[in-house]
Amino acid sequence: MTSTATASDRKPDLGPGSTRMVQAWLLILLYYALAAAALAYFAPSGEVDSYLPPVFLALFLTTQTIVVRLQLRHQSLSFTFSDIALVLALFYLPPFWVLAVKLIAVVLWQSYRYMRHEVPLFKPAANLAAACTGVTTATVLAQVLGLGPASDPRTWLVLMIAVLGGTLATWVPFVTLVPVAQGWAMARPVINRLPVGLVVSLLGGSGGIIALGLLDISAWAALPIAVVGVIFGYLSRHYARIRKARAVLDDLNSFTRIASGAVRSQRLLDAVLVQLREIMQTEYAVLWIPQEGRYPEVRLVATADGKGLSDTDPIDRAIERAVIDQDRAIEIGPYAGGSEERANLKSGGVDGVIAVPLRSGPQTYGILAVANKIGGDLSRFNDDDVRLMETIAAHVSVAVDNSRLIDQLSYDAYHDPLTGLPNRRRVTDAIAESISVNVSDEVVAVMLFDVDNMHEVNDALGHDAGDKLLKEFAGRLEKAAPDSAFIGRVDSDEFIVQLRVSSTRQAGEVAQELHDAIAAVPFNHHGVLIDISAAVGVVTHPDFASTAEEMLQRANTAVRQAKESGNHVTVYHTGLESQSLRRVGLAADLRRAIDAEALEVYYQPKIDLSTGGVMGAEALVRWSHSTYGFVSPEEFVAIAAQTGQLGRLTEWVLREAMKKAAEWGDETGPLSMAVNLSPRTLADLNFPDRVGHILNDNGIPTDRLIFEITEDDMVADGPRLTPVLQRLHEAGVQLAVDDFGTGYSSLSYLRRLPVNEVKIDLRFVQGMNTDPDDRAIVKAIIDLATHFGMRVVAEGVETAEVMEELKELECDYGQGYYFSRPLPADRFARWLDLHRHSGSS
Repeated sequence: MTSTATASDRKPDLGPGSTRMVQAWLLILLYYALAAAALAYFAPSGEVDSYLPPVFLALFLTTQTIVVRLQLRHQSLSFTFSDIALVLALFYLPPFWVLAVKLIAVVLWQSYRYMRHEVPLFKPAANLAAACTGVTTATVLAQVLGLGPASDPRTWLVLMIAVLGGTLATWVPFVTLVPVAQGWAMARPVINRLPVGLVVSLLGGSGGIIALGLLDISAWAALPIAVVGVIFGYLSRHYARIRKARAVLDDLNSFTRIASGAVRSQRLLDAVLVQLREIMQTEYAVLWIPQEGRYPEVRLVATADGKGLSDTDPIDRAIERAVIDQDRAIEIGPYAGGSEERANLKSGGVDGVIAVPLRSGPQTYGILAVANKIGGDLSRFNDDDVRLMETIAAHVSVAVDNSRLIDQLSYDAYHDPLTGLPNRRRVTDAIAESISVNVSDEVVAVMLFDVDNMHEVNDALGHDAGDKLLKEFAGRLEKAAPDSAFIGRVDSDEFIVQLRVSSTRQAGEVAQELHDAIAAVPFNHHGVLIDISAAVGVVTHPDFASTAEEMLQRANTAVRQAKESGNHVTVYHTGLESQSLRRVGLAADLRRAIDAEALEVYYQPKIDLSTGGVMGAEALVRWSHSTYGFVSPEEFVAIAAQTGQLGRLTEWVLREAMKKAAEWGDETGPLSMAVNLSPRTLADLNFPDRVGHILNDNGIPTDRLIFEITEDDMVADGPRLTPVLQRLHEAGVQLAVDDFGTGYSSLSYLRRLPVNEVKIDLRFVQGMNTDPDDRAIVKAIIDLATHFGMRVVAEGVETAEVMEELKELECDYGQGYYFSRPLPADRFARWLDLHRHSGSS
């Protein structure tokens, strides 16, 4: 056996005219000269059987072709069986013929490899230099120490010394050439492989001595030796193929895990590029995704220097664009691609590239590329590399699609699709964030713009004209508003501007200026001039509102007044709205909303903290009033209770929730669904029967329905509610205590009620990381509830730290913004599908 160190890894400037290359070639010529001198010294002086040189030439060529490679990161170690041939040659051939036959075999083999375009010229030249020093040293040692009969142990020792000495000498050219060609840092890996090489040579030399002993007994021993050699060569090649295939599968498996985890950790690009470069063993890995819509251009490069990601791309941009335009993989290297393309790459220090398309369905949206293959004899890309890159690109495409889907869902949830402005959800959050920060001598102003005459435009010119008018209005509003303003679209024809000003009076003045700027020039739609105007309602915090919802509501009131008065801009004041009139109006509108099913049910998931799976959802009713905007559930549920509509409202929510529970089920059955109940509903003795009918209509098992009742209601009305609660419990319906910890109950009292679940109030959960008392309360509730056999749900989980803390306390389930906000049914369905898909991959 022979262990072959190979030149290799990083590719410095080794162009024909570089100083490093000139010095390296001079060293190679020096080793050639030493071998030539040895040949001259050992010039043949006696007879040799004419058949021996051809036989040993064939033997050297055969043993050199049986190669076992071990890839060690950026270096490769190649094992051949030429040491066996060398032992026999040293014994049977004169010194000159040992040198001549061995070197001719190396020249033929290296020339064959070069002609097949497997390696650049420098590599076979360096390998020949190594062979020169190795065989010369082995021959000299054998002659100096002297050889005896084949059966003499001293002969064996001399042959072993010669083989090991030749192996040490083989390393000399690499230890000298690598520092010259690639720097001293690259010589250390070569030196580190020397002990392994000596062990391999020891095995090869031993095999040669065994073969020598058998041949000394009988020349016919060559036949079984040849059979063993052929079988071993075949097995080694087969093993190498299996090992390579397994390595590829392992790399793909590792890549898939990293890519899928990257989506969740938001480090997709880093993980993809670093892992890709390591799998393909290249100097560079490149990801390029051109700008598309709201997604900016992405161009990142991972390099072998370990310094992370760069935005400097070593690959010709024309190649990248060609991959996308032609939707196919492109390989360019010493013997692939056009001469002009190779020249362009070479000028940038790149000698080989594979670029493959990234696809989303039929669309090609980017490229994935690698450049400069490294790793010894494997320094040229081949067809297997192209196929592997295409497979990896398919995995990357899936990961990017998932990442974009998550981003799109998040974007869609908070942006208006027509104008791209933040929608009501985002506007509400932005106002809440703004009013949570108190700044002296400033007020938070909300200006609601209700575009005039939209119905007339839609009726006269069509909805396309109406959409263009709204986009024009949004553009003018953005252009006219101060840079510090937050702008959003909260309804079909309503826009919001939120900013800080010095006073309510200034807020009104800014609103008037914005209105005048927008209305200054008519909108031209295919030759039809349309006046752009709006009624503007202004409200400020803390003067006239304390919450985001209240600000939007009162801005709506001011808008209505502006429309009625014709003043265009109205600043809210307390005289604009009578609360009693509002409640009367809401009561009538709520009845109509229930009849028309104009309310909406949102869903918020409950997450199993131990597995991360979705164990159910909570149904939450929402009402967006045409005049008042968002009406809080607390307000309209109270109105429903006072006006006798609560039963109808509850049953409507229950029916909607059960339909979705059936629709969103999986192999375990319908999705578990929680619905909030009021004591007034539970006082109805016929309520359990109606619940049973709704469950039967939708095919929902009773244990998949959870009714949530607040702690105070449960305790205060417990005796009155017990009969209905007991019937629901006996039927299999689950019961939960909501907002636990805020009232005056005890778990020992609740234990007497048919309660299955306790929900810890969010105020305690959110304060766990900062308030030891809150953490102690949460821990106490979990411990006691567990003791009584109740499940525990923590509400208000908003950070990973709180989630991990709850897991440590062995809380069963979590619910909160960290996992998902309450979502409308269509958004929740997509979220649930994505969550289940990512959880199973």
